[in-house]
Amino acid sequence: MGEEIMKEDFFSEIKFDDQGLVPAVAYDTISGEVVMMAYMNRESLALTLETGYCTYFSRSRQKLWKKGETSGNVQKLIRLKVDCDGDTLLLEIEQSGGACHTGHDSCFYREWNGESWREVRAAGDIGRAMRLEYDVVKRRAENPKEGSYTNYLLDKGVDKICKKVGEEATECVIAAKNRSVEELQWEAADLIYHMTVLLYEQGLNWDVVGDKMLYRQKGGK
Repeated sequence: MGEEIMKEDFFSEIKFDDQGLVPAVAYDTISGEVVMMAYMNRESLALTLETGYCTYFSRSRQKLWKKGETSGNVQKLIRLKVDCDGDTLLLEIEQSGGACHTGHDSCFYREWNGESWREVRAAGDIGRAMRLEYDVVKRRAENPKEGSYTNYLLDKGVDKICKKVGEEATECVIAAKNRSVEELQWEAADLIYHMTVLLYEQGLNWDVVGDKMLYRQKGGK
């Protein structure tokens, strides 16, 4: 009974339209981008809260659909908010893979430049790439694979990992001094990978690093 009362109290703040639907905007907390907008009814919203993964209502098919059920690009619900009028939901989520059925990270991948529409990359692509890199390292650690370089580094421990971080940082410097743009890009990617392994080994991740970066930015540096 208490759970039912809690649910009714929850739903009382949401204004569904005459079709029993409410718009739901999905905001990816990893990339910092709005990635899609869909609709929810009471049942899909209840399932989202119950499972922790976003389920929507398809107006064209007149049925529920769990985001990523076939593609694997699920949306993990982090936080649910409602606007001041109670007629729009904001879903703060962690998006796995692309949010758009076209394969793009966001459904909002086209931008008007004053003359025509053009495709744009999401501003959070680097954040997503770093998060995915961390997930790969985590999976290798939890499910070791023979011949895996990640498992080799983790088995060798912090000294070996730190040595590789230092080597990759030095190679970034050399590439920059040589004005080799493409080489610098690859070396920077290698550095980020080894830093990801180091963070995992230390029990940290890129989210906590991001928190420090935001704190520093707010300080005006």
